[in-house]
Amino acid sequence: MSSENIFDAVIIGAGAAGMMCALTAGQRGRRVLLLEGSERVSKKILVSGGGRCNFTNLYVEPDNYLSDNPHFCKSALKRFTQHDFIELVEKHGIPYREKTLGQVFCDDRSDRILNLLLAECKAGGVTIMTDCVVTQIDKKQVFIVQTESATYKADSLVVATGGLSMPEMGATGFGYALAEQFGLAVVPRRPALVPLTFKPADRKRYEGLSGISVMAAVSTGNTTFKEAVLFTHKGLSGPAILQISSYWTPGKPITLDLLPHMHLDDEIMKWKSLRLKTELKNLISKHLPERLADRFLDLHAKNRPVNQLNEQDSEDVARIFHHWQIQPGGTEGYRKAEVTRGGIDTSELSSKTFESRKVPGLYFIGEVVDVTGSLGGFNLQWVWSSGHCAGLFL
Repeated sequence: MSSENIFDAVIIGAGAAGMMCALTAGQRGRRVLLLEGSERVSKKILVSGGGRCNFTNLYVEPDNYLSDNPHFCKSALKRFTQHDFIELVEKHGIPYREKTLGQVFCDDRSDRILNLLLAECKAGGVTIMTDCVVTQIDKKQVFIVQTESATYKADSLVVATGGLSMPEMGATGFGYALAEQFGLAVVPRRPALVPLTFKPADRKRYEGLSGISVMAAVSTGNTTFKEAVLFTHKGLSGPAILQISSYWTPGKPITLDLLPHMHLDDEIMKWKSLRLKTELKNLISKHLPERLADRFLDLHAKNRPVNQLNEQDSEDVARIFHHWQIQPGGTEGYRKAEVTRGGIDTSELSSKTFESRKVPGLYFIGEVVDVTGSLGGFNLQWVWSSGHCAGLFL
């Protein structure tokens, strides 16, 4: 085999995690080959944050992540922080700004982050090959990686193939299949940070509300998120719904407080004390979109003058809007999911190096691992942290 096909490390997947790992190892003097099956690298970066790339969050904490082992992410997040990545962004002169809840975005285009990664890979002498589909991997003394056109050898193999979300961007289950090939356990996967759908009956009941957005508190179990909720043709979306979807268990209900900023029963009794003939729908429409107020009263109560309601009536009406409980029919699936929950069982990996405990030289990083962040830049920070930390040990 030609020496040109022998590397210190082969990284499969030139997304954000793979590129971060490659540039870190390359700049340590390691000879790195980065393989990407698609025609271009890091497609998901280009669409993230609405095209402006929400590349990290100022308030990253382990509590922002879900995993069967909630402690696994702590080491990497501490060793390569959000401030470390921001320093890299500043080094490249990329203008950025903080938006709500600590979310940090590029001022202009997502490709500024992609160009940063490409420049850093170039500085590390990383070889990048696109349209390069891996067909077989074996390990003898070293890893043997067979593609459609060539064979490569390396002491280290890094799997940075991402999850199942956004299949139109090239997502596949390759990383999970490879883990199983080498005997590693994989936690069951499901879509996360994904819109929820109505059951058929509820879809009919709430049709016509599509496009309405309200600030709401959405809960399942002991978890609550207070952010925007968007009614869609299929069900519910918006930041609060995407967040709760990662915690929601199919078959269980979610509860929405559509008026988290007030106590509707107190408001009703206050208006009653003024002895005004204001109708319920007019009062509630002061705080919610009229279409939403009308539909909920039609379905769950009856519109009438406020001065006709007694204390129990006002509590019953308030419960409709403060404790709307609905059981989703499902999710919109991986096509609409921002990330995948589940993945390579973290008990199989070193939290310091991301190397397999069973197979020396085999590493898994990024979304393919069973670590899922909240909405708002946390998943990309996990990518940077895990990729950097693994790159230090190749």
